Amino acid sequence: MPSSNRPPVVTPEMMDEILGGRRMRRNRHSDWSRRLVRETSLSVNDLIWPIFLVDGEKRRDPVPSMPGVLRLSVDEAVREAVRAESLGIPALALFPYTDPDLRDATGSESLNAQNLTCRACRAIKAENLNIGLVTDVALDPYTSHGHDGVMDGPVVLNDETVSQLCHQALVQAEAGADIIAPSDMMDGRIGALRQALDGNGFRNKQIMAYSAKYASAFYGPFRDAVGTNATLIGDKRTYQMDYGNTDEAIREVELDLAEGADMVMVKPGMPYLDIIRRVKDTFAVPTYAYQVSGEYAMIAAADGNGWLDGDRAMMESLMAFKRAGADGILTYFAPKVAEILARA
Repeated sequence: MPSSNRPPVVTPEMMDEILGGRRMRRNRHSDWSRRLVRETSLSVNDLIWPIFLVDGEKRRDPVPSMPGVLRLSVDEAVREAVRAESLGIPALALFPYTDPDLRDATGSESLNAQNLTCRACRAIKAENLNIGLVTDVALDPYTSHGHDGVMDGPVVLNDETVSQLCHQALVQAEAGADIIAPSDMMDGRIGALRQALDGNGFRNKQIMAYSAKYASAFYGPFRDAVGTNATLIGDKRTYQMDYGNTDEAIREVELDLAEGADMVMVKPGMPYLDIIRRVKDTFAVPTYAYQVSGEYAMIAAADGNGWLDGDRAMMESLMAFKRAGADGILTYFAPKVAEILARA
């Protein structure tokens, strides 16, 4: 017999009185019901797949700090573009690993119409695929010092860098890039790029501005992938944002939109969900998140060690971006996610 000192058994009637008829779990009782009331969804249309390029042929070189991610020669990048189209992924973002012998103080290889990015753009476009190409406008993959701009001693020069970025964007546009995505964080570069593109017959080329790009520790594996970890001198805090700031991000986005950006991006992603939400609520424009290399590497490494269910963590992390207000996500998980969504 129950002890007389114990509280009375809770009855359904008692719970109805406590809850006033509001039982939140009713909508969670089955899979179909959970799907019916889901507030946020993830689809293949939300994905942009960043891929790394390397010189040569038939090369698929692993990036050690990013399990499952490869550097691809142009021919292999074309194969992956065909695969991406078959999976329904809307766009690829291209990032080159530039041969160290081609890097110099000014990043002059960025202006070469035959550089890796331009060759990959032309080769992929030759396949007549229904897929967009996003190209990175920044000098760090091409400079011997690993910074995103032209330098005078320890100082990254703003205006001189912007001038070179405009030339870089034009060679990419001529090669077939659809979306020009400046990641450098120089002041005024969106307006200058818009003028340069429009003035050279590229009015329909979109600009995806890395508007709120923070100086972050989460970029380490990416710098391995493009070869800048070994070359970077100092850090990038004089031009990338302080991770303690949020109002500054709103001002950056506002300026980029005023200068002609078609889309804006917050980078990194997961540690900056609050920024994504503020940007979307404030401006209601196409807003993107970059699930950067460090975020990817943490999930992939934990999965590889059996510390968590990698697929579930991957999907949950991407849903967090959508819930925060992102219209799309640059993620190295893109092909795997597309395959999972196709089976759902």
